[in-house]
Parts: sequence; structure tokens; C-alpha cells
Amino acid sequence: MVRRFILTAAALGLAAPLVAAPLTVRVVDSSGRPVRDAVVTLYPAGGAARSAHAAGRYVISQQNMQFHPFLTIVPVGSDVSFPNYDNTKHHVYSFSPAKKFELKLFAKDQSRTVHFDKTGVVALGCNIHDQMSAFIVVTDSAWTARTNGQGIVTFADAPNAPGRVVVWQPYLRAPGGEVQQAVAATQRSASFQVRLRPPPSSMAMTDY
Repeated sequence: MVRRFILTAAALGLAAPLVAAPLTVRVVDSSGRPVRDAVVTLYPAGGAARSAHAAGRYVISQQNMQFHPFLTIVPVGSDVSFPNYDNTKHHVYSFSPAKKFELKLFAKDQSRTVHFDKTGVVALGCNIHDQMSAFIVVTDSAWTARTNGQGIVTFADAPNAPGRVVVWQPYLRAPGGEVQQAVAATQRSASFQVRLRPPPSSMAMTDY
């Protein structure tokens, strides 16, 4: 008689494979209106975590006396170039702990490049034009995206694993401009209601 043995992952002491499934996150303001362009990051626990990998070069231009785009998400280890398309010189800088740098005066059609090797939020300014501001979010999670016009982000390949979801927005009323909540392994949606302060009067926030 032939006996057949089926060895399961549990019997072998191996972890069961993590099955990916969509996770949808919705962000609304205190009045229930969708919050567009909030940065949502999923941090799965343990072995389900996956690092973001830098690929290519990112661009934040200076044009019409503004930074374009206003908000940029880059993986840690990325290079970002800052071309100047204005007829005046710009002096780009940041005092943020994630990246302190200074690009001294450079003129039209000139560009400078900065390497971002630490996670966090980098606030940009121009020493010559106070109305110019922008933000870079440097992430180490493969699951990082901004909300759409309906205030929604969907991570199509989120693992069935516990973790946490972090929401950041430059005008969010919370320490560090962010809020977070835990998610269960089988949870397929999460929602946040946040309070926002008005942006500076010089910032229309229409160009992200």
C-alpha cells in the first residue's frame, strides 16, 4: 500500500504565503468633503513590508514664480532636479530635518540636482520669492500614493497582513501634519476624517 503525505506550510514551519488584495483608503475633511492630494502610506507589519525603490529622476521646476508640482512623492534614494524656467534667478532651499540643502542663485535654463537619502517631509522655499513653496514626501514604503479628487487611494496589491496607514497633508491640523490608524490583516478599507487649516493666501494649491 502506498501512503501519500501532503506537507503543508504550517507542518514545515513555514509562513503561509501572503495573498495580495486591494486596500482602499478614503480621506475627508471635517465637513465630509473629499481631501485631494493627501499622501497615504501603508506600512504592513513584519515580512509583508516592501521598500520603495528609486527609479529615474524626478523634476520640480520653477516657472511663473512657483514650484511645479506643489507636491511630489519620491522613493528614498531618489534624485530630484530643479530646473529654472523663469526670467529671474531662484535660490531654492530647505531647512527640513529629512533634507537640509541650499541651491544658491541660478538663472533661467539652469538646473540643480539634489539626492534625497532620508525619509520624511521636505518643505521647499525660495530665498528670493517668499510666495514660492512646495513639498517633497520621501518614502520608504512601496505603498505610497496621493488621494484623487474623491479623496481615495487604492493599493491594488496590498498584502493580507496587519499594519498601519499614515495620512499626511501640509495643512492637516495634527502633530507633524499626519494621522494614522492600525489596519487588520483582512481589512480592505480605511477612512479618515481630518481637520485642515486654510493654505496661505498666496498659494492656490491647484497645481500638484
